[in-house]
Amino acid sequence: MTPFIVMEVLEKAQAMERQGISIIHMEVGEPDFDVPQCVKDAVCRAVSCGQTHYTHSLGDPELRQEIASLYRREYGVQFSPDQIVVSSGSSPAILMALRVLCQPGDEVLVFNPGYACYSNFVLAVNAIPVKIDLNPENGFQIDIESVRQKITPRTKAIFINSPSNPFGTLIEPETMKQIASLGIPVLSDEIYHGLVYEGRPHSILEYTDNAFVLNGFSKRYAMTGLRLGYLVAPQRYMRTLQIMQQNLFICAPSDDEPIHLRTQRRPEGRHSGNTGVSRRPKKHVPHIQRAPPVPRKGTPGPRIQDLGRAQGSILRIRRRKNVFS
Repeated sequence: MTPFIVMEVLEKAQAMERQGISIIHMEVGEPDFDVPQCVKDAVCRAVSCGQTHYTHSLGDPELRQEIASLYRREYGVQFSPDQIVVSSGSSPAILMALRVLCQPGDEVLVFNPGYACYSNFVLAVNAIPVKIDLNPENGFQIDIESVRQKITPRTKAIFINSPSNPFGTLIEPETMKQIASLGIPVLSDEIYHGLVYEGRPHSILEYTDNAFVLNGFSKRYAMTGLRLGYLVAPQRYMRTLQIMQQNLFICAPSDDEPIHLRTQRRPEGRHSGNTGVSRRPKKHVPHIQRAPPVPRKGTPGPRIQDLGRAQGSILRIRRRKNVFS
C-alpha cells in the first residue's frame, strides 16, 4: 500500500503554515464554501444536549430514513433505510463493501486516472486492482468494450465515480446502463453529487440494485472534517456489514448524526453545495477557456502520479505572498 499523496502534501503544507508561510491549497478535495448555518447551530445543540454517546451500529434511524428520502426525491429510486450503514466518512464504507465482496486473489476493476485510494482499498482486502485507462480523446468517458476485455472469472466488482475525481466528468446514462448490465457488483462513489452545475448526475441505483452506493456529507455540505458518510447496499449483505461495523468502527460519531439529519430537513442544508457551485461558471469559465489547452496525444504532459513528486516546488511559496517561487 502506498501513502496517500494528497494527505502527504496537505500535512507538509500545514507544517509550513505553522511557520508563517502563506499557502495556496491545491491538494485535498475541500469545498471553498462554508457549512450551512443550520449545521453550525446543530453542532452546538447536539453537544449541549448530550448527544455524545453510542448510537445504533447502522446509524441513527431518522438519519437513514432521510437518506432514503433524498434518493427518492433526487433519483426516483426506493430502498429501505435498513439497507444503509452510516459510517465515519465514506472510507470505512468502501473498505466494508470490498470486504463482503472479495476473497484473496479476487479482482476489482478501477479506472485510471481515478481516486488514488481505490487501489489501496482493494489491496487492503488482499484482492487485485485491475486498471482500465481513460483517454482524453473521448473526454475521459468509459469505453465499455475496454471494461469487458478486463472481466475474468475472478472479477468481483467495478468502481465507478460520477462526477469523477479528478476530471469532474459525468458518466453518460447509457454507459451506466451498460455497466449495470455487466452482471458484476458496482461500487458507485457518488460523493460529488450536489456539486454539479451542468447536466444531472445519475445514481447507479436507477439502473441496477446489484450495487453499493458510497456517499456522504463531506463535499456537498463542506463537512470534510466532521467525517460522516454512508453506504447503501443490497439487503442480503446488510447483516455482514453490520457485524463488521460493530467490530471495526462501533458506530458513526453520535454528535455528527443529528447535524447531518438537519441538513436533510432544512432547505439551506439541502441546497448548500448547488447554491455555491451554480454561480461559478459565469465567473470562472471565461478564464479557463483562455488557458492553454490540456496536453493531448502526441504532446505528453505530466502523469497524475508524477504531480506528487513535484510537491517540493509546488509548495515553495514565498512568505506572506500568495505566489509561487
